[in-house]
Amino acid sequence: MQEEHIAIAIDGPAAAGKSTVAKIVAEKLNYIYVDTGAMYRALTLKALNDGVDPSDEAAVINLLLETNIELANDSTGQRVILDGKDVTEEIRYQPVSANVSYIAKLTAVRQEMLKRQRELAKDRGVVMDGRDIGTHVLPGAQVKIFLVASVDERAKRRHDENIAKGIPSDLDQLKAEIEKRDEIDTNRETAPLVKADDAVELDTTSLSIHEVVHSILQEVEKYKNKQN
Repeated sequence: MQEEHIAIAIDGPAAAGKSTVAKIVAEKLNYIYVDTGAMYRALTLKALNDGVDPSDEAAVINLLLETNIELANDSTGQRVILDGKDVTEEIRYQPVSANVSYIAKLTAVRQEMLKRQRELAKDRGVVMDGRDIGTHVLPGAQVKIFLVASVDERAKRRHDENIAKGIPSDLDQLKAEIEKRDEIDTNRETAPLVKADDAVELDTTSLSIHEVVHSILQEVEKYKNKQN
């Protein structure tokens, strides 16, 4: 009997470690990894480069409709391709981080991204991370995880990540930005950041990446055992 390929949704606030653990979980299961945040970041980068106001819904959705965003895997991990150009590093820069929540809260943008994300997950074993995967994008996901961590810990992680990549970083500024993003993501009208009723919550503040990955794989195993 062929093993069932399931959908795993990993949600949580900014810098809770979603992308890092989602990539590892996908790799261990040999599943497709879809970083929905990277898709919004790529659109934000294009809007900033083109001088489009991130709060102007009509302008941003028109931009998205003429924008091609691809998620490609190579030996270094997932690459984000915007209109044929690799922007994997650029989308992590501070101006994008400071503006992505404004674009991500636009209803028309979320509806278009939703279609693209569901298409990426269609008929595949997939690990998808974001803010509203378990509640909105893949409400039928068999395993749902909601990661949380303190603001201080999340800011420190993002700061360390930036320094390691050679990206200029200010810890106090990161704390303020993360608090602002939490507020925007939680209070937005369309698909706000909220834990799905059937999601397992993991506080990653004092956990290593390995421990978080192990906990998620245990939930996958639990689900599969129930099906046998």
